[in-house]
Amino acid sequence: MRKQKGFSLIELMLVVAIILIIAAIALPNLLRARIAANESSAAAGARTMMVAQIQYQVSYSSVGYASSLAALGGTSCATPSPYAACLIDDSIAHATTSANAKGGYVYGANGNASGFSVGNYPATVGGTGSSSFCASEDGVLRTDATGANNSLSCQSLAAPQTLMH
Repeated sequence: MRKQKGFSLIELMLVVAIILIIAAIALPNLLRARIAANESSAAAGARTMMVAQIQYQVSYSSVGYASSLAALGGTSCATPSPYAACLIDDSIAHATTSANAKGGYVYGANGNASGFSVGNYPATVGGTGSSSFCASEDGVLRTDATGANNSLSCQSLAAPQTLMH
């Protein structure tokens, strides 16, 4: 009788079981790392929008602060205008809905002649991020660890956020 070469079914099942156990241990850590990266990007995005609002007010002092993300963004930056100042990346300027979220976060901005509010929140709380961020003309970046719509954190300002979950 000839002896066959290869692996037995039990050996293959054991290898598959070990791989599944390793994947079950590694997957939650991978998801947490992704959420942390999304949150870091969102905090930097809120800070970028805050600085852009200040630059906008300096550049267009007759207007005040930008009333929307579209006014801070822009695609044709050869001649910036109060309607498309090209101060933020267009991917942030268009991330105003869950469908267009940048890095799992929805962004928003509001402003008038005397103040502004900018911020973002996770499109899926606990899935794409856990915290929301907002800032205003006082230059303070605020965080809401619940990930809720952070317009309440910035509601006492001259121009409260209009972000909605």
